[in-house]
Amino acid sequence: MTTHDSADRGVTELGVLLRSMRPELVPGDWFFGTVESAAGIAAAATVRESEGLSVLVDRAEAERLGLGTGHPYRWITLSVHSSLEAVGLTAAFSAALTERGISCNVIAGAFHDHLLVPAARADDAMRALVELSASA
Repeated sequence: MTTHDSADRGVTELGVLLRSMRPELVPGDWFFGTVESAAGIAAAATVRESEGLSVLVDRAEAERLGLGTGHPYRWITLSVHSSLEAVGLTAAFSAALTERGISCNVIAGAFHDHLLVPAARADDAMRALVELSASA
């Protein structure tokens, strides 16, 4: 197993982050749901909340679990290795998406930021992010 510690900080300078964020659209539709336990579930991400365990799963897993699939999301990964200590990246891409009326849920991993946008707006979101990066 490979592990990384806080020495793997990534990029912190906002201009560099924006110019090199390289948004990539992950294939497929993604869905949020709440479950009792993640045991036996192929979740791409989980978040423990007071109401239960929120999971992010692909279409096949959502259907297997009986989760609603009426509101699909598309997953965009910002490929730049962004530091968890970086300031302003989330605000910048949120503002760019807000200007186009696109909602966004964000998951920060140790290396990258992951944006989940309504599937019907994924192309618009990608254009907004590419334009933001080019203008930085």
